[in-house]
Amino acid sequence: MADDYLLGMDIGTTNIKAIVINSAGQIQAKASRKISLIMPAPQYVEQDAEQWWNCAVEVFKELRSKTGSTVMDNIRGICVSSQTVTMLPLDRDGKILRNAIIWMDNRADDEVRYLTEKIGLKRYMDIIGTSPNSTFLARKILWLMRNEPGILAGTHRILQVSSFVNYRLTGEMTMDISQAAMTQCFDRNTGRWSETVGKAIGVDLDDLLPQPLPCGEIIGCVTKTASEETGLKEGIPVMAGASDCMTSMYTTSMTKIGDAGESSGTSSMLFVASTKQSRPDCAVSTKPCDIEGVPYIFDAPLSSTGASLEWFLRTIGKKDQYDHLNLAAASVPAGSRGVFFHPYLQGERAPLWNSHSRGMFIGMTLNTTTDDMARAVLEGTAYAIRHVAEVIADEGAKIESLRITGGGAKSRTWSKIKASMLNVPVLITDKKCGEVPFGDTLIAGRSVGIFKDLKASINELVAIKEVIEPEPEWVKYYDDTFPYFKKIYASLDDTLRELQDKSDIISNN
Repeated sequence: MADDYLLGMDIGTTNIKAIVINSAGQIQAKASRKISLIMPAPQYVEQDAEQWWNCAVEVFKELRSKTGSTVMDNIRGICVSSQTVTMLPLDRDGKILRNAIIWMDNRADDEVRYLTEKIGLKRYMDIIGTSPNSTFLARKILWLMRNEPGILAGTHRILQVSSFVNYRLTGEMTMDISQAAMTQCFDRNTGRWSETVGKAIGVDLDDLLPQPLPCGEIIGCVTKTASEETGLKEGIPVMAGASDCMTSMYTTSMTKIGDAGESSGTSSMLFVASTKQSRPDCAVSTKPCDIEGVPYIFDAPLSSTGASLEWFLRTIGKKDQYDHLNLAAASVPAGSRGVFFHPYLQGERAPLWNSHSRGMFIGMTLNTTTDDMARAVLEGTAYAIRHVAEVIADEGAKIESLRITGGGAKSRTWSKIKASMLNVPVLITDKKCGEVPFGDTLIAGRSVGIFKDLKASINELVAIKEVIEPEPEWVKYYDDTFPYFKKIYASLDDTLRELQDKSDIISNN
């Protein structure tokens, strides 16, 4: 008798990854494809939605070629997660009207100010539960209205990345509740699109955005057309997933209060389990969590953690040589011989919500080496994580251990710095179950009844490969210097704000 199988796919910022597992959680096959960024102007970051679909099709076909029909024809459920706060407008026929504007895009600063003044900061924060920021969907819709009104007039629905792939699979235009809650168009008090935000923008959000579906709800089945294009069997149920960051939470093995997790990739998402909902004026907000015993989860996005490492290696002519970075950083004492790095290369989201912040090396001398700078990059991203953790701790959610998953978990030096920065043990998940698509399969498996108890399944299937303890001498150094990391940023914030317009002029020349 054939086993039951599950397919999970995650569409990140630069990669599409997918896996197939059996009912015991064993991975049968993996496949991935690179996707590209389009940056037509400073602060503009877009992607071609057709590339998402074309790469997804290639991934589905590769999985079939690796596993065969016995596996692929016995898939019981598909779940897709993705990067979020994307704006992809489609017309009534599902035609793409423009490139998708993704989360990294910061073009809508003027729109942030307008909506905040129109609604009122306190009222707006009461509705959305966090600080307004240019990366989120509300501002992008207003930007579209002001700059491309013809596109908005022809728009039937605005979708997220996973929503678009699910639409191509099932013919249904949907959005999951996880991504809806991150749009800053969603009223966390009513669980619906905010009429107040819609009126401030000048649109009916109930008409423009799909009604949010609970994570794991079946949204439709693979259509005949999609089956012919992808090689997937017609009729396979497709479930509403979640943002890649929320899905990755399942792969960190977080199951109790005191647990924290980091999904470490191009950007990072820090999760902290909480017994209560965040205050509206907190710089980091909570989302409801469906793991028993964890009613809420803080989810804090940091914009350029892994991207800072990639940028540094590329800049010094060592592109993709992460082993070089780790060895260089390990050869330098804690503190990088006085060099600080602020990893705000694309502005920063949590806890600053500041699109004009910029990356900085501070404290360099004629004796500073690239090895010192390498360690400073690792430490700077860890300082940024500590900054978020401090804000969350003020809300009453303390971190007792940090579980790391994703590409950043490969660096033992970086993980030891994080352990020492937070003074907690760091747990590294096994790479076989530590990637986001594995979390998608957990969602799909629960929906179709293969995994009866999500918490038990996480504990059983997500393995911890290594525990890294803090280094006491590093802990003391980071405790002493963390206030200066924050003070340097605060001292230069107004200057960077003043320079932004001039910098944009320079960039355009």
